[in-house]
Amino acid sequence: MPDIDAVAQSLAAELKNRKSDYTEARFEESQTSHIVYRGKVMESIGRSTASGGNVRALVKGGWGFTSFNDFAKLPDRVSLAVEQARSAGTGKSNLAPIESAVDNIPSGVSQDPVTIPLADKKRLLDEYNEIIWSIPQIKTSNINYSDSRKKVVFLNSEGSYITQERADVALRLTAIAAKDSEVQQVGLSIGSRGDFKAIKGLHQKIKEMSQNAVALLTAPQAKGGEYTVVLDPILAGVFVHEAFGHLSESDFVYENDRMQEIMVLGRQFGVEQLNIVDSAAEPGLRGSYKYDDEGTPSVKTYLIREGKLVGRLHSRETAAKMNEKPTGNARAINYRYPPIVRMTNTYIEPGSISFEEMISDIKEGIYAKNWYGGMTSMEMFTFSAGEAYMIRKGKIAEAIRPIMLTGNVFNTLKNIDAIGNDLDMNQGGGCGKGGQMPLPVSNGSPHIRIQRCLVGGK
Repeated sequence: MPDIDAVAQSLAAELKNRKSDYTEARFEESQTSHIVYRGKVMESIGRSTASGGNVRALVKGGWGFTSFNDFAKLPDRVSLAVEQARSAGTGKSNLAPIESAVDNIPSGVSQDPVTIPLADKKRLLDEYNEIIWSIPQIKTSNINYSDSRKKVVFLNSEGSYITQERADVALRLTAIAAKDSEVQQVGLSIGSRGDFKAIKGLHQKIKEMSQNAVALLTAPQAKGGEYTVVLDPILAGVFVHEAFGHLSESDFVYENDRMQEIMVLGRQFGVEQLNIVDSAAEPGLRGSYKYDDEGTPSVKTYLIREGKLVGRLHSRETAAKMNEKPTGNARAINYRYPPIVRMTNTYIEPGSISFEEMISDIKEGIYAKNWYGGMTSMEMFTFSAGEAYMIRKGKIAEAIRPIMLTGNVFNTLKNIDAIGNDLDMNQGGGCGKGGQMPLPVSNGSPHIRIQRCLVGGK
């Protein structure tokens, strides 16, 4: 594997001398390992290394991009990107200004997770799989484990030279139970910013996950209709990411006339207690970093503050087009892709009410936990909870089949009337956009209560 520091240093002067409005290069080396189980059988196990880079150039508003894993003839790569940009450009180049930076950011983990022997990882996952299959009526299961260590060197024609290292660990388990024609499943997602210890000691949680899948086979189904619904931090976090976070990505807004009419800064979208944030500046989370993939420093960005829309997520280009400040949200999953506007750590800030207080005055409602799946289309969303329980006379009552929540995100935000004091961040997911997935992110929320929420059922 080539020394990407030496490669980057050799190209620094080249970027400044080219006849372009702006040029940048990104060099990356990575190591990854993975283990996949399908049912009782381990389907795949392995470790890999990769290295490569890209050059992106801007001329008269047009972008050129080339990626490669052969580091020979790098000046030709720059020439190709500039020529592509020149062919595409017909207007004026406009990037929001940022300070150039020279910096070196270590991964911050005490042990690179990739260096832990695959045999040790397999031994742990074997234990987890055995627990799943020890529960009667489990018919199949899925386990997906991955980890990575990555070093990225970024440089541009404005003088930035930034080296960042990061590590990542992700685990997703699913237990699927079946009886006669009934099938139910429950999942568990865990992740960390490179700390392998985060996925250890899950034996009891996995047993409960598997038992819950079996219990759902005989659980009653809720009657469809409008309910007061309380979401746990995991499901509320998925909601804020999927239903609202993607609408806050500014490339989606400025390319869509209808969203420009809706997503007007200053518009009231919820109660004064509602604050929604995206921040890569939070330490230790899977979506955290010091600089994005354009060299822009990370910041804490309020999307909704005291119920009002006050911000959105930007790259340098989208910030310039919308006459707003860059937020450090330009991200690429690896060197094969150019950066696009992406979320990082997206969450609802905590309020002051306890969970017990939140449900105390609900005569009949639903408590929805965890996530199973879902989809969004513009402002409309449909989500499936992983678990659900009736709330009766202020108490959690019987378990019911997982429910489906459907609605308009803006109406739903207005119907949030209570926000808990128990913020929790879910680090087990990955985000997909523009063919780049799964990008490490985290999302979270305290418990939230939603009035008049439409629930699918019998």
